[in-house]
Order: sequence, then C-alpha cells, then structure tokens
Amino acid sequence: MDLSYILILFAIGFVGSFISGLVGIGGAIINFPLLLYIPIVLGFEGFTAQEVSSITAVQVFFATLLAILVLRKSGYIHKSLVIYMGSAIVLGSFIGGFGSKFLSGSTINIIYGLLAFVAAVMMFLPKKNKEHKDINSISFHKGVASFIAVFIGIASGIVGAAGAFITVPVMLLILKIPTRIAIASSLVITFLSSFGTTTGKLLAGHVLWTPTIIIVIASTIASPIGALISKKLNTRALQWVLSFLIGATAIKIGIDIFLNL
Repeated sequence: MDLSYILILFAIGFVGSFISGLVGIGGAIINFPLLLYIPIVLGFEGFTAQEVSSITAVQVFFATLLAILVLRKSGYIHKSLVIYMGSAIVLGSFIGGFGSKFLSGSTINIIYGLLAFVAAVMMFLPKKNKEHKDINSISFHKGVASFIAVFIGIASGIVGAAGAFITVPVMLLILKIPTRIAIASSLVITFLSSFGTTTGKLLAGHVLWTPTIIIVIASTIASPIGALISKKLNTRALQWVLSFLIGATAIKIGIDIFLNL
C-alpha cells in the first residue's frame, strides 16, 4: 500500500469522522460511499461492499467513543433513552453484522440506499418538537423506541453504519426528542450499536485491518473536533447539515442502484 493510497484513506476517514462528531452520526453515511467510489475513481483497487461495511463498522465504534468523551458533560445525553434504544439496537446490530456474511454486495448497497432514503424523507418532514432546557421533563414511548431500535440495528448492522443517520430522524419525528438531545444521545446509542455490529463483522471475517487502522487513526483526530464545534452551532444549522448529507447520499446510492438494474 503506497503513501498516496494511505493519504486518501486518511482523508476519507477524517471527513467522515469530523461530520460524525458535528451532527451526532457515526460517519458511515459519508465513509461508506467514499470508500466504495473514491479509490476506484482515483485509479486504486476498490473495496467490496462487504469490506466497506466492515471498515465503517470499526471506524464508527472509535469515532462515537471519542465524541462521547467530548460531550459526556454536556447535559444533553438522555440516560433512559440510551438504555431502552441502546439495549435493543445492540442486539439487532449484532444479528445484522453477523448475518451480512450471507448477503451479496448488491444487496448490502440496496439496504444502505433504502436506509438513507427513509432517513432523508424523515429529516425533511416538518417537526413540531421544541427545545427543552430540562432534560428530565422529556418523555417518550419506551416500547416504540425499543421496537424501532431493533430493526434499525439489524438493517444498519448489515451495512456497518450503526444506524445513527436514521436513529436521529426517528428520535426527532416519532419520539419527539429535541434536536440537541437527540444528537448527543444518538452518539451513545450508536456506540452501543457499533459494538454489536463490529463483533458481528469480526466473527464473519470481513475486516481488512490495514485500511481499517488508517481510518480509525483519522477518526481519533477528527471526531472530537467535530463534537467541539457542534456545541457552537444552533440546532437548525445542525439539522440542515444532517438533512443535506443524508439526502445527498440517498440520491447517489439510488442512482447507482437504478443504473445497475
């Protein structure tokens, strides 16, 4: 692996992880398409969808861990939400992460595209939830949260995305969680999900260690920077950044799926 290839992988990991800390996602929604397309476009050997999903699974684990360390004293992490959705999503993500070994690369891409599309639609729908200064006053339907989290975990475990890019819209639209609390809490839930996903990917034997380590190193630098900057942005800006990223990815994956039919 030459230096130029290492730098490209590092840049991909840095961009994805910076965004993960900024808007409370694991970075896979950005890293998945970048790892899938950029090396090939630049004339390097590409990765399969199985390999990309495994790399992003490990990357998300470290990116969210570091972002959590930055935000742990912010007061925006809803413990009850983390417990109910986190325990459900870690089970689903393990099933999806291990079960992905039985799926083709095209199937993984289709599942990723569908997840991104659903998340994009949910993000652009109008939301009436207001910001709450007292986190203890926020309530949600625990059964609905757990039920949805299991299915998010299975689907996201398959593509190595940990599910934050759809977990946040679910929190905002269905559970009526305020934006900043949804973003901070999703980081913890995503970390738990990535643990299940990574374990499943390791057991399935799909992890490529050299590119994964490069991406992880980039994550350790970029993710905390994004998390720190997020504290200085208003919630509307954070929501629009997340909406744009999800929408752009959904369109790109959708076009590729259509052209390959």
